[in-house]
Amino acid sequence: MSVHQAVKITAFEAENVKRIKAVQIAPSVTGLTVIGGDNNQGKTSVLDAIAWALGGDRYRPASAQRDGAMTPPRLHLRLSNGLVVERKGKNSSLTVTDPTGRRGGQQILNAFVEQLALDLPKFLQAGDKEKADTLLKIIGVGDQLLQADRAIKSLYDKRTAIGQIADQKKKYADEMQSYPDAPAELVSPTELILRQQEILARNGENQRKRMQTEQLEQRHRALGERLTRLEEELQNVRAEYLQVSEELTTSRKTVQQLQDESTAELENSLRNVEEINRKVRTNLDKDKAEEDALEYAAEYAELTAQITQARRDRLALLQGAQLPLPGLDVRDGRLTYHDKYWSDMSGSDQLRVATAIVRQLNPQCGFVLLDKLEQMDMRTLQEFAAWLEQEGLQAIATRVSVGDECQIIIEDGRVAGADAPETVPVPQKKWTKGAF
Repeated sequence: MSVHQAVKITAFEAENVKRIKAVQIAPSVTGLTVIGGDNNQGKTSVLDAIAWALGGDRYRPASAQRDGAMTPPRLHLRLSNGLVVERKGKNSSLTVTDPTGRRGGQQILNAFVEQLALDLPKFLQAGDKEKADTLLKIIGVGDQLLQADRAIKSLYDKRTAIGQIADQKKKYADEMQSYPDAPAELVSPTELILRQQEILARNGENQRKRMQTEQLEQRHRALGERLTRLEEELQNVRAEYLQVSEELTTSRKTVQQLQDESTAELENSLRNVEEINRKVRTNLDKDKAEEDALEYAAEYAELTAQITQARRDRLALLQGAQLPLPGLDVRDGRLTYHDKYWSDMSGSDQLRVATAIVRQLNPQCGFVLLDKLEQMDMRTLQEFAAWLEQEGLQAIATRVSVGDECQIIIEDGRVAGADAPETVPVPQKKWTKGAF
C-alpha cells in the first residue's frame, strides 16, 4: 500500500475525557500537527482519547470521565478511508460505520491500526534488543543477520588473538641476541677431534720420514769413512753406496715437498665449541622466532580480509532488505542509526527512527501519536515536520508551548478561542458504494 492510501485521521471530537471538556480538531493529512498549551491543560488527554477511540479498551484511561462532568465521555473520529468511529453512552460503546453505512466493531480498526502508532512510548522505552528485533522483523533478515554478526565476531576474536601472538613473537625475536660471526650449523666436537687426529697422524708420518732421512745421512757418512779405510771392500761398499745415494736423493725430494699442517684452528674450535654452538643455537632460535612472527602476521592479514568480506556480505544483506529509514542498522543485536546506538541518538533522531519503524510495521497505518515534543528545538521540529511531509506520514503531537509552531492550543480542556463545545455531526445521508 502506498503512503497515499495509508489511513489518516481527518477529524476528531472529544467531550468529557480525562481533562478534555470539549475539543474538535482537524489535523493535517500529512506532516506534523502540534497541539500546544501549558501543563495540565488537556494536551495529552487528546492523544489518549484518540488512542482509546482507535485502539479499544486496552487504551481506555483508568479515569476516563472528566472530573465534575455530568455526561459520559463521547468520542467521534473520521478516517481517510471513510470510516467513522464513535464511542458514547454510559459504557462508551464502540460503533464503526463504513462509507456504505454498514456498522462493525474493533476488528475493522485492527486491520490497519498499528498498536505502536497509538503507544509510541512503548517502542521508545523498549530495550535495545527489542528495538532491533522489531526492525529485523520488518525487513525479514533477522536470522541471517544474526549469523553474519556471529561469524564476524568469531573472525574478529580469532584475528585479535593471532595479532597478539604475532606481536609477542615479533617482540621476542627483536629482543633476542644474535651472533653474525657464528657458523650457520652446530659444530661437532667429535668431528673436530677426528680431524685433529688425522692431522697428527700425518705429521707423525712426516716426522718418521725425517728420522729415516737422518739415519740414512748417518749411515752414508759411516760408509764413506769405511770407503777410505776399506779399499778392499770398495766394490761392495760402492755398490751399496750408489744404492743408498739413489734412495737419499728420492727421500730428499719427498722431504722438500712436505709441509706440516697447523692444528691451532681446530684446537681453538675445540676450546670454544660450546660457546660457538650456543651462538649457533641462539641464531637458529631467532630465525625461528622471526619465521613464527611472519606466519602469524600473514594469518592476521588473512583474517582481516575475511572480516572485510564478511562485513561486505552483511552490508549487502541489509542493502537487499527494505529498510524503513536509510541509515538504520543492527549491530551486535542492537539498533543503530547513522552508526549511533539508541542511547547516543538525539531525541529527534529517536522519534524519527521510531516513527519510521512503526509506519513500516503496518503500512496501512498512516499516522502516529507523539507526546512531549518539547524536546525538539524549532529547527529540528521544522526538519521533522518536513520529513513527515516527504514520507506522506501524519503525526499528531503535543508540546508544552503556546508558540506559532502549535497549530492547536488547548486551554482548560478546550481549543483556545472556542467558548463552547463544537461538534461535527455524523452525516445522516446514505453512502453510495465507491463514492467518498
